[in-house]
Formats: sequence, C-alpha cells, structure tokens
Amino acid sequence: LRIYFSTRNSKCVSLTTYIDVKADNPKEILYVHDKPIIELGKLGCFDESGIMPSCIITYNHNKYFYYVGWNVGASIRYRVSAGLAISLDKGYTFTKISDGPILDRNIVDPYAIGNLSILIENNIWRMWYMSYSKWEVLNGMPEPFYNIKYAESTDGINWDRKGIVCIDFKNSEEAGLARPCVFKKDGVYKMFYSFRTAAANYRKDKNQSYKMGYAESNDGIIWIRKDDEVGIGTSENGWDSEMVAYPCIHKHNEKIYMFYNGNGFGRSGFGYAELEF
Repeated sequence: LRIYFSTRNSKCVSLTTYIDVKADNPKEILYVHDKPIIELGKLGCFDESGIMPSCIITYNHNKYFYYVGWNVGASIRYRVSAGLAISLDKGYTFTKISDGPILDRNIVDPYAIGNLSILIENNIWRMWYMSYSKWEVLNGMPEPFYNIKYAESTDGINWDRKGIVCIDFKNSEEAGLARPCVFKKDGVYKMFYSFRTAAANYRKDKNQSYKMGYAESNDGIIWIRKDDEVGIGTSENGWDSEMVAYPCIHKHNEKIYMFYNGNGFGRSGFGYAELEF
C-alpha cells in the first residue's frame, strides 16, 4: 500500500512524497521515498508556496493525483486551489496537466478550494470538496470558515459547480468542515470528515479543535450528519490526544482503515485506525 503525504520544510513549505507499507499490516513500513514527487509551481502560480495530496483516482490504468496548491496571502495568510497531476507509471512519477489549477475561486466558490474526494459512477466523476465560505478576524487574526460542497465532471478535469452544499455548519460555533472522504457500502454513501469550532484557540484547545465527523446519504447530495456514530476520538495521551483530523479511508480485503493526522494538524505525524464491524 502506497501512502502519499506532505511534510513541511524549514521554510514551512509543504512538499509531497510517499511511503510503502504492508497492505495487511500498515505498521510495517517497507520503503520511504526521500524526494518530492511533484515540484512547486512556477513563480506566481497557484502552487508556488506548497503542495499537499488530496485524492488519487485510477482511470484508464493511470493515476490521477488531485492536490492542494498553496499561495502565500497578504490580507489573509494563504490561498488554496486544487491542481491535478497524472502518473503513467503506476504512481512513481507525476506530471502536472497545467500550470494552473483545475478548481479555483469562482462565482460559487469566491474564497478558496481545499481538499476533495472523488468517486466515478456511470461515467460521471462525482466530487465532494472543501469550499471556503468566508474569512473572519478573531482575536486579531483572520481565520477561515469552510464547508463541504458537491460538483460533477465527465473527464475529471472540467467541473460543473452549482454551489450545492452537502455538509454545512451545524451551528454558529462551528467553522471548519475539512477533508471529506467518501466511499460507498451496501448502496449507501458514507463520508468521514473532520470538524472544528470557530474559537480562536482551536489550534491548542482539544475541546475546540478537530474531531472526526461522519455522515450518510442515499444519493451523495443530501446528507445526514451522524457524528455520534463516528467511532473514533482523541486518545487519553500521546500523538493524537489533542486532535484527530483529515481522515482518508482505505479498504483492503475485508479490512477498512482510516489514516489520519494527530496533534498540531499533523505536527505529531499520522497514523491509522481499523474499523470494527
């Protein structure tokens, strides 16, 4: 099993690489790749300040690698958009399809585009993605608000966005719905994501910081939040005792794994949990 992830260098720039682990025992690391697989964008491009993995789709024997590109901001700290690179050699090397993003700010997403999840059904590419809804100054610092929207495509590159919100804030205290990961089981769409409050201290206060969320849908568009059924929380102590965030679901044989980040948005690393039926 190959796991793509990003790390930050001494200049706080995110770069993407991968590790290979044993598929039926992810604790056993087989190989660590020590070089970035995608170079930063050219000066002025949407991904000149960082690249983070978002979703990989196998299509026509090629790997479609969707990623988040970062720009350093001015009035706000950063701006993010979605890019695409394709691998023709089973995921060893990737080539960007363009210098520009495939998803950027537009009339229905006026602020930014974050992480996304894709399923292909009946030749339709279905995407669930983070859409920034506003920035708000809290304790003197601009903070982002983002929910989860839906889009469709016939080629995985050109996307039809109608502003459909799938998962929205449940109350005025909620501010961040991040990293949707959608899969289908027994005819039901299931989405794991992470959510946090709007409190200015959400980075350090475990009560305000990221927790795992869960929702279900019959059509992939209208969702019912069932966060109480998510089945995973922070640990009593250790690397994920303050925060659990950014889930990625992977099925291997009869096992379903959730890979996720721990404290400090991943400062403490990433790990995994196994679904118990």
